[in-house]
Parts: sequence; C-alpha cells; structure tokens
Amino acid sequence: MGRSRSSSSRWRYINPAYYLKRPKRLAFIFIAFVCATLLVWDRHTLVAEHKEDVAKLNEELTRLQNLLDELKNDKGVSLEKMKPYSKSSDVTQKRDVLDDPVNIQRREKVKDAMIHAWSSYEKYAWGHDELQPQTKNGVDSFGGLGATLIDSLDTLYIMGLDEQFQRAREWVANSLDFNKDYDASVFETTIRVVGGLLSTYDLSGDEVFLEKAKDIADRLLPAWDTASGIPFNVINLANGNPHNPGWTGVSSDLGGCAT
Repeated sequence: MGRSRSSSSRWRYINPAYYLKRPKRLAFIFIAFVCATLLVWDRHTLVAEHKEDVAKLNEELTRLQNLLDELKNDKGVSLEKMKPYSKSSDVTQKRDVLDDPVNIQRREKVKDAMIHAWSSYEKYAWGHDELQPQTKNGVDSFGGLGATLIDSLDTLYIMGLDEQFQRAREWVANSLDFNKDYDASVFETTIRVVGGLLSTYDLSGDEVFLEKAKDIADRLLPAWDTASGIPFNVINLANGNPHNPGWTGVSSDLGGCAT
C-alpha cells in the first residue's frame, strides 16, 4: 500500500488537474518554460549570427587580399573594387552611393587639401621634418629624417598622386640618410619612419622602401638589448648608444615603449 501511494503521489505531478487547483505552481512552470525557450532561442540565434559574421569576414579578407595583390601590380584599381563587401541585392544601392555627386565632391576636396598641404611642403620645407606654416620655414624637429615626407608616402600612393609620389620616392632613394648623430625616440621612429616605409613598400612593392626600413630598424635594435626586455626610450642613430631621457633617471618610460 505504501509503495502504491508513493507511486500515485508522483504521477499526480503530470496530471493537469493538479496544477489547475494550484495556480501559483502553474504560473511558476509557465514562467520557467518561457525562460528556457527564450534561452535556447537566443543561443541558437547568436550562433547563427556568429557563423554569418565569420563567413562575411572571411569573404572580405579574401577580397582585400586580392585587391592588395592588384594594387602591387597595377595602380589602376577601380573604385568599384575598393568598396566594402556587400550582398548582390545591395549592388545597385552601393553604386548610387558611389556615384553620389556629394561624395565625389567630398573626395575631391580631401584630395585638393592634400595637394595644397603637400605643395607647400615641397616648396618651403622639402626634405625637412616639418613645415612651419606661418614663417614658411622647414625645421628638423625629428633629426632631419624627413618625417612629413615619409608620413605622406602611402597617402600619396593611395590618392593616385603619381608625380608627387615619384619625387618623394627619389628623395628617399637618394637623400634619406639615417647615419646621423641624433638621439632618436625609439617609439616615434618605429611608428613613423619604420611604419611609413613598410606601409609604402607593402603598397608599391618598391624595394627601395624595404631597404630603408631595414636600415633604420637595424639602427634601433640595440635599444632592445636589455636584461628586462623593455627597450630604452632613446638611441643614437650613428653610434647605436641607447639610453633613457634624463627626466626618467635609469628607468624606461613605459608610456613610450609599451604603446
């Protein structure tokens, strides 16, 4: 009898009449069911969206790699190929955006601004690090490494300013000299000079920029010859003597070497 009662007691929980007499338990079960359904549905939706995003990123990566190969071989890459990846249903809309007169005008204004700034640099400060716009003088605040010129190389290339780019390329090939008795900032020289030369080599494939990047990188390497692996902040480009600024004492400035 005891076993029969225990069995019937368990079976009552699947009897709808049991819950109809107990509305609180019925509400609890309903809420639990809804929460479980939402959790499973949300999980399924997130997984599906993640797979779709990964597929789009892979297609975009392939497109950019192909575009980069074309840029290395031929500067004449069409604007249509420069557009981000989009579904076929969006092609017409994207073309309308591309041909929008306002967008065309904006692009030309940006290009005109670059030409204006670059022409002034060429005229008044060619080969120097910076142009002082009011006095129209060139200054070498970066050791005479042609900081503005190197910073601008990839922009000139991307904008299709071929004549300006070729003149800058000739200066890099014939006049850029890193054998200077100058205490260079390891951080600034890495991001501006090494980075500028490597990005231009990546775009153009011109070995001149790679050779110059190797030259300056080799001159910076002794700064990493430390017991801790944390580089010195400053290094002399001529004699390779690394050190830290006086205001830091014997320590490296982590804001510069760890950025």
